Amino acid sequence: MADIQQIRTGRHCVFALHAHLVFVTKFRHRVFTDAHLKRMEEIMRDVATDFECEIVEFNGENNHVHLLINFPPKVALSKLVNSLKGVSSRRLRQEYPELVKHYWQAQKLWSGSYFAGSVGGAPLSAVKQYIEQQNRPL
Repeated sequence: MADIQQIRTGRHCVFALHAHLVFVTKFRHRVFTDAHLKRMEEIMRDVATDFECEIVEFNGENNHVHLLINFPPKVALSKLVNSLKGVSSRRLRQEYPELVKHYWQAQKLWSGSYFAGSVGGAPLSAVKQYIEQQNRPL
């Protein structure tokens, strides 16, 4: 999607829905390196594709990630978030066993909460620029 303002069509609707999602790690532990974030982005893009969604922008820091998602109206954001967090937590814990020290007894990588903001009041380019400018770890 070259133009993030692109209007999409469904069988009975025309839409341009975007959400800014933020997920934080359990206890705000500083968990992620650039390698973790790269793999997480791949995982989350696959999950989004299964929901007929698109991750327009992805970035993060050592204890949280930001996503700009384009989604169809048939998708409940809560279900998408549940899958994004659940699948990424499970796969990252399998592929990077050293992460176990960060989730101790909880057996969870992510906090139970999340931020979801509809994007429309601010220009999408401003939200995209904000996500691009996150201080990604080296």
